Amino acid sequence: MQAYLAGFATTMSLIVAIGAQNAFVLRQGLLRRHVFVTCAFCALSDAVLIVAGVLGAGTLAARAPWLMEVMRWGGAAFLIVYGGRALRAAWRGGAGMPTGADSAGLRGTLAILAALTWLNPHVWLDTVVLIGSVATGFGDRAGFAIGAISGSVLFFFALGYGARLLGPLFARPAAWRVLDLCVGIVMIAIAVGLMLAG
Repeated sequence: MQAYLAGFATTMSLIVAIGAQNAFVLRQGLLRRHVFVTCAFCALSDAVLIVAGVLGAGTLAARAPWLMEVMRWGGAAFLIVYGGRALRAAWRGGAGMPTGADSAGLRGTLAILAALTWLNPHVWLDTVVLIGSVATGFGDRAGFAIGAISGSVLFFFALGYGARLLGPLFARPAAWRVLDLCVGIVMIAIAVGLMLAG
């Protein structure tokens, strides 16, 4: 039980920071589009990465620094494009809650999620390296991994489905402009951080 709670707490402490992936989940929750698939994709991806970290993939990442470099520059390029789109949407404004034509379909949603998750070195560092490193301090690494995965599932589904509570606020066009502005700034800031991290 101690390992489970430690894994749960570790994931929650790492995942709650506003990042590219969380901002996208929040937006999908507000739009009520593909919410289950969005949350499930993020939680399942985290589960795969957490298990990899607990099983020792962090050592592989340390031995292949070129892999982190590829992810760093690929992730930065994607975040700049996505952040630029969000800033453009904030500049142009809109008429409140976006319509179906304004949002990506299921394939587009999954493609964006895949890039935000698998091309983001922060996700790899948090789930594979940091969680994997912390797990080595526990005899019950399976319990730690289950706790960490539970925290991820709880967080993403709470964020995705809890976002609808903010629906009345986001019925106003100004709220969407502020959200798009914040998302754009976060994405660009993360991209710049990635580029300067080398």
